[in-house]
Amino acid sequence: MKNKYQLLPLAALLLSTQALATDGYFSHGYGVKSQGMGGVGIALPQDALAAATNPAGMGLIGDRIDFGVTWFRPIREAEIEDNGAGMNGTYKANESKNFFIPEFGYNKVINDKLSLGVSVYGNGGMNTDYNRPIPLFGNTKAGIDMAQLFIAPTLAWKINETHTVGVSVNLAYQRFEAKGLQNFDNGNYSSSVGNVTNNGHDNSYGAGLHLGWIGKVNDAVSVGATYQTKTYMTKFDKYKGLFAEQGDFDVPEQYGLGIAIKTSPKLTLAADVQRINYGDVDSVGNSINNLFAGNLLGTNNGAGFAWRDVTAYKLGASYAWDETLTLRAGYNHSSQPIRKSETMFNILAPGVVQDHLTLGATWVLPNKSELSFAYMHAFEKKVNGSGSIPDGYGGGDANLKMYEDSLGIAYGWNI
Repeated sequence: MKNKYQLLPLAALLLSTQALATDGYFSHGYGVKSQGMGGVGIALPQDALAAATNPAGMGLIGDRIDFGVTWFRPIREAEIEDNGAGMNGTYKANESKNFFIPEFGYNKVINDKLSLGVSVYGNGGMNTDYNRPIPLFGNTKAGIDMAQLFIAPTLAWKINETHTVGVSVNLAYQRFEAKGLQNFDNGNYSSSVGNVTNNGHDNSYGAGLHLGWIGKVNDAVSVGATYQTKTYMTKFDKYKGLFAEQGDFDVPEQYGLGIAIKTSPKLTLAADVQRINYGDVDSVGNSINNLFAGNLLGTNNGAGFAWRDVTAYKLGASYAWDETLTLRAGYNHSSQPIRKSETMFNILAPGVVQDHLTLGATWVLPNKSELSFAYMHAFEKKVNGSGSIPDGYGGGDANLKMYEDSLGIAYGWNI
């Protein structure tokens, strides 16, 4: 399978500093225009990144090229308190805190019914880079680095003037590294000693399908629906003693509904609801309690991060100030993936933020190309543990805290 996707590592070099952690570990939106509107896009395609949200959107944007980059800055922290083994303290995970996430999209109208394009984007990721060892885990600086790249060739079909459908084949690449987990790299905790921590980056490849539909209710209202299968990935061999199912880390299934309403010639409002089924991926959804019940790390029932499924609600507005300037704003709220009882292992993956405020704008340049910007702030969120550290580790709790900022810029044009 690696030969089949041998070109993906070349593209993945673009993601060498990626980290995401907004709606769980997925981005709050794909494409700078969407990011400025809270991530909406299921019924409102705006550029050639549309396939990332709804493949049907590629049938409605015409001939187009877009590329951009987003600077992303997560600030994450963990606190251990009431621990009887002397591990209390505050641990900051910001040794690396500036990340750059590129995007690219191309779309070509084949005829009045069919469009063919490709969207390339960072689907999700997570990074923690602690400034010192965490005694719960090991004796060197702890952290993880995980990034996902999607290359999505897309075919869209305008069935008629009202209905458009689309399908993407998601060709996926992942890279992962874990550090500072020496306490788990032994036969008491892992099924594959030596494949738990400090093995450098490992690569994983896979594929899945993304289906979408957009329907035009009338001249002012459009609705959309999208479904993305689980993306089945090859296993992380270097970390088969850490992740459940011998290093398996699939990308979870997701689906959503959206609506866009053009309330006036200048103002468009849009809303999406998205469901991400993190719990169906064992390495993400299994509880740490599986380990203490005798299921070693890396086994079929091995421990994970115990993440819940997430529902994200997205609202956005776009206002055409004049022929050359469009302003955007949005809000995104996601449910909390991390349980209070499961914060210990999630020191490595503290994706706790829930509320995001976004702003954006597009300027049409004299040559008719477009320059777009988007800013996002994810408000600080703290999840306090509740009985999250077992008595065998001295008891007490791990508390997680995070906030985020991002700033994206994109350039695009109709061809």
